[in-house]
Amino acid sequence: MISEAGSPAGCLVVCPTPIGNLGDITQRSVEALRSADVVASEDTRRTRILLEHLGIDARPIALHDKNERSSAAGLIRKVRDGGTVVLVSDAGTPVVSDPGFLLVRACIEEGLRVEVLPGATAVTTALVLSGLPADSFRFIGFLPRRPGDLKRVFDESRETLVAFDSPKRITATITQLAEVEPERQVVVCRELTKIHEEAIRGTAAEVATELAGRDVKGEITVVIGPPAEREFDSEAALKAVRELVAEGARPRTAARVIAGLTGLRANDLYSARDDSD
Repeated sequence: MISEAGSPAGCLVVCPTPIGNLGDITQRSVEALRSADVVASEDTRRTRILLEHLGIDARPIALHDKNERSSAAGLIRKVRDGGTVVLVSDAGTPVVSDPGFLLVRACIEEGLRVEVLPGATAVTTALVLSGLPADSFRFIGFLPRRPGDLKRVFDESRETLVAFDSPKRITATITQLAEVEPERQVVVCRELTKIHEEAIRGTAAEVATELAGRDVKGEITVVIGPPAEREFDSEAALKAVRELVAEGARPRTAARVIAGLTGLRANDLYSARDDSD
């Protein structure tokens, strides 16, 4: 078999690994690791533990955020020459808030075969465990550190939000949410699939209180439910925006003022104003 690049059909295999419990590895992932010519790993120490657990004699090479661009060329050359490169992250599915994007993209652009195996990911595990609406959700990777950026994420999210956060910051994160939306539903998932797995559920105010007295440790995935339906009359709010504009206020300023009073979104009010404004 010849690849699109005209060379023997090597392959880059994107291989999920357990997020905690080593028993969650799939049979296909085990087979891929056993047949690999090269195992490229975000954290070689953690990968060695997994390989030893599986009885696989392989020495992983490092592929992380700091060296991905420089290391990708050699791995691509290996695939081009017919080899099998297996990409793993420290836990879960590579590329999803983990290294690997540049390597995957480069292989695709060269017409080389890329195979993605299904398997463990904290994103959907936490989403289902949360019990919050899962028909539509948004995953944003790690939550921003700056309060202003974090507020923007909360304000703009109209559906269930899934994100990673540091155990050192999670208390401050939920406290900030509780200050503006105390009734919003939150589930903080800690140490998923591990011995000390825990899901802290409740309103933002309740979860903030629970976290305040604790020294939170471990891997954190937070799930935040969609905002509650607003009971304000949007037509009345829009009318108020128009009246402020008629009195000389700038449209965006008027929309922002009425949004602050009603809880409606300023962008929605601004967009719905009269075209003549």
